[in-house]
Amino acid sequence: MHDVDQFEDALVERFRRHPVLAQVAGLAEADFAELLLQRRFLSLAFTPVYDLAIDLLQDEQGRRIARVILREEYPGRSGRVPSHREDMTEDLRRLGIGNERIAASRPTAATLDAVDATFALVADAGGRPDSDLRILTVLRFWGEVLVSVEYTRLWERMARRLTTEGENRSVFYHPHLLHDAKTAPLAGLSTEPGTHADALAARVAALLVDERSAAVFAELEERAYRIKAGFYDQFRPALDRAGLMDPVEPAASARPGS
Repeated sequence: MHDVDQFEDALVERFRRHPVLAQVAGLAEADFAELLLQRRFLSLAFTPVYDLAIDLLQDEQGRRIARVILREEYPGRSGRVPSHREDMTEDLRRLGIGNERIAASRPTAATLDAVDATFALVADAGGRPDSDLRILTVLRFWGEVLVSVEYTRLWERMARRLTTEGENRSVFYHPHLLHDAKTAPLAGLSTEPGTHADALAARVAALLVDERSAAVFAELEERAYRIKAGFYDQFRPALDRAGLMDPVEPAASARPGS
């Protein structure tokens, strides 16, 4: 299990150092706004991806955890509490991105590719004999662990705009960077995991039973990483416009179980 954690932590660090995420604070205002608008389309895909995963999961405990996470996207039964999608739009407005620009935004080809690839990844996972391990790995890494990395990086740029007189006014990005994060290694989870990533990790760890399953885990995390990195690659030209460096990314680590 230690090797699996090491592999995952290296992949997380590789994503954290993606040139666009690492230098997001230096992007031009218009390019940063476009990045957030395109990232919004990935967020809109979050709930149907979870719905698809729940349809395909056979592990009852894993399905229950996924249901809880999905229902948290729509808090309150009366309809008086904003959904997480509404919270995201509220943060965008506070960042100066108005309704007119939100309404006019359309997903780019690269954004649509990232969405399509995610659905394909979950659907493919659901058709394999070890489908539960594959699906839960994707949900945790694509939908939680890497999301926390993204929003932590984006927060470096947002913090000054969404904090007033010491008060954090973010209702979406900052809360998500906290409750989606990996806070404990797979090998040492507590019995009461507090974040979405750690809740899913409890089931993933139970399904990591041998070298073959560790190799499957690593394969799915790499594929999820490539989808996310591919989404941010479309903004590399913005680095040039801002006069920022676009360094060569570090090489991938060896997979466990290979």
